[in-house]
Amino acid sequence: MKHFVSPQEIKVGVIGYGGAFNIGRQHLQEMQKAGMTPVAVAEPDPSRREVAIKEFPGIRTYASVPELLAAGEVDLVTLITPHNTHAPLGLECLQVGVSVIAEKPVTITTAECDSLIAAAKEKGALLSTYHNRHWDGCILKAVEVVKSGLIGDVVRVDAAMGTYGKPGDWWRASKSISGGLLYDWGVHLLEYTFQLITSPIQEVSGYLKKGFWSQSSKWAEDTIEDDGLALVRYESGQWSSLRISMLQAENSPYWMTITGTKGSHSMHHDRYRTTTYDENRKPIVQEGPNPPGESWQFYQNIADHLVKGTPLVITPEWARRPIHVIEWTEKSAEAGRALPVQYA
Repeated sequence: MKHFVSPQEIKVGVIGYGGAFNIGRQHLQEMQKAGMTPVAVAEPDPSRREVAIKEFPGIRTYASVPELLAAGEVDLVTLITPHNTHAPLGLECLQVGVSVIAEKPVTITTAECDSLIAAAKEKGALLSTYHNRHWDGCILKAVEVVKSGLIGDVVRVDAAMGTYGKPGDWWRASKSISGGLLYDWGVHLLEYTFQLITSPIQEVSGYLKKGFWSQSSKWAEDTIEDDGLALVRYESGQWSSLRISMLQAENSPYWMTITGTKGSHSMHHDRYRTTTYDENRKPIVQEGPNPPGESWQFYQNIADHLVKGTPLVITPEWARRPIHVIEWTEKSAEAGRALPVQYA
């Protein structure tokens, strides 16, 4: 892998500069803060290319990925495109030696992820996924509580998010484009979970319901699932659950609860609640705001890896884990039974 003398030498670009959330600008700004140099944007919409030039004067824009790669000026690109494009676009870049960061999720299938990993190794390029939520304040606090031993040994982790309503008409509501219901926040919640349970995966049991919202969605039969549940058993004897729903009329006030042998820790994005017991079995409750997130660490780690050789935090193998679990969740749901997982 090519290493650099300074972060400024790393010439970076983004593929995709759409208007939704203005994520292209966010990525380039975060790259700049880590010391890297934005030089290029690939975006088919000419109006969005004009926005990129206004926001980053002097940056070069291209109407297609082949044009960007032919210019030979970027060392690293971030893919900010629909999920089903990550694998083909990532391969296109890696095969010419350009390092790749994919917006989460890295790909839709494990096989696609493995093809990117193989290409990155063959070309000596960096491959990572934008798991900036690895440094959310809520999970930083949860990891701190677990490592302190305050709630004892972790027995299980339960994660859930839901709402009641038809998914929107954009591409994230399309099963074939997005991957499905579990590929958005489900990937984040699994990534949180794997920071708390590090044991290899033994078995996955999946439950998926679809067909309700598809009756009124523009995507019809290609609409994402209505409700999904993944139960994961680990070789350590621990287990975890993940539930994502578009049929959830009432929700828990917390995204995740970690149950230990001495207590529990529940977390939402901005707050936490830890419950333990004294010698008289009287509950001791601690609650408050989570610490600030440190998402800036993602691109700082990328720059440090390329310049100093600092170990990569979000390795492609790490980003592969949630995809593998979701893929087996779907296989289990289709089979109607729990499936043993050989986690390579």
